[in-house]
Amino acid sequence: MRFHILRISLAATLGLSSAAWAHHSAAMFDATKTNTLVGTVTQYQFENPHAWIYLMVVNPGGTQKQYSIEMTSPNLLQRAGWRPATLKPGDRVTVKIHPLHDGSNGGSFVEITLPDGKVMSQQRAG
Repeated sequence: MRFHILRISLAATLGLSSAAWAHHSAAMFDATKTNTLVGTVTQYQFENPHAWIYLMVVNPGGTQKQYSIEMTSPNLLQRAGWRPATLKPGDRVTVKIHPLHDGSNGGSFVEITLPDGKVMSQQRAG
């Protein structure tokens, strides 16, 4: 009986760990490319499991595009100096991202230059 419970526990642990690994895949982003976006923050979500920056970018032709930029967890961001009030709607910022492979308006956060010139990443605050 004890061995049976151990086998079930092991199977459950392996099943959950593979689901967690799949969730944290970055395969949708092209880490070989870095795009720079200049725009206005429309929303900043500092919540689990990942923080998000929503950025309105005006293209050279004058058309506006909303970008969704995925960050890491708020826990890790706080260690790098981020706070829930680091960004607010209306902030004009420059953001570097790894773009999505499919070309849609979004990406994985790399670095941001805040309105005051301060540069922040997910690992450090400048």
